[in-house]
Parts: sequence; structure tokens; C-alpha cells
Amino acid sequence: SFFFFFKDRAPPGLPPLPPPRLFPSPGLPAPAGAPARIRGRLVHPEGQPPILETADGRRFRLEADPESLAVLHDERVRPELFEAAGQPVPPDAFRLDPIYRKAMFVVRDGKPLVITYWCEVCAIRTYSPGRCQCCQDETAFDPRDPALEDQAR
Repeated sequence: SFFFFFKDRAPPGLPPLPPPRLFPSPGLPAPAGAPARIRGRLVHPEGQPPILETADGRRFRLEADPESLAVLHDERVRPELFEAAGQPVPPDAFRLDPIYRKAMFVVRDGKPLVITYWCEVCAIRTYSPGRCQCCQDETAFDPRDPALEDQAR
């Protein structure tokens, strides 16, 4: 569709998209269809889908596309404070936006950084872990400032 090309921005002439909100906000449920964010630590119970545990101890099962699931299972992401954009799925799940929306972040010094992977040899950036599509070397975990991502569009 037409809106696919604008990803997180509204097309010219239309009002801007509302900013993402941390979910769940104290005392305020996220309105249906509104962008939402969730923040916490990734937990991987044996044989179960990834879980995000928030600072207040609540646990949310994470639902995602296969490329995003690869990020959620990446050992380099596990020790980080993790944040994701998507939609809450009552009662205890959160569906991440698709990988092309660049909806997964690690938080360092209070600032969310987009999760990316970089091949030093080929200068190729990807958003899911694995081998470089060119040289087949393993890509390096390389969180980036979202402002740099906006410049790359």
C-alpha cells in the first residue's frame, strides 16, 4: 500500500503520526491501534517463546515475525535493557511491529538505540542477526542512534 513507503512518518499533507507510548502507561491503557512500546529484560524459558519482564515484574509473551524472533534469541541482545514497538495483545502478550519498521531497541544511558547488525568487510547493515549476505562472515551487533536511521532512508 501507499503508506508502506512512509513507515513511521505520515505522508506529506497529512497530520504527523502520534509518538509511541510506553505500554502500559500508569493509569492509562493504550488506545486500540495506537503505537505502543514496552521495555524490560528478555527472559527465555526453556522451550517457550521469548518473554519480556518489565521493571515492575510483569511478564509479556512476545509475538514477532521470524526475522524479529532471531533478534529476540540473539545472545548479544539478552543482557541489554530491551524496548520494542508494537501492539499489546491482552491479557499477557505483546506483538512486535514487523522487522522493516525497525521496532526493536536496546536502551543505553536512557536512550533507545535501534538494533542493527554490521558487516565490517562488506559495509552491509542488516536488522536481523546472522551471516553477511555477501562474504558470509558473522555480522556484529551494532545498536545505532535512531536519528542515523532516519538519515539512511
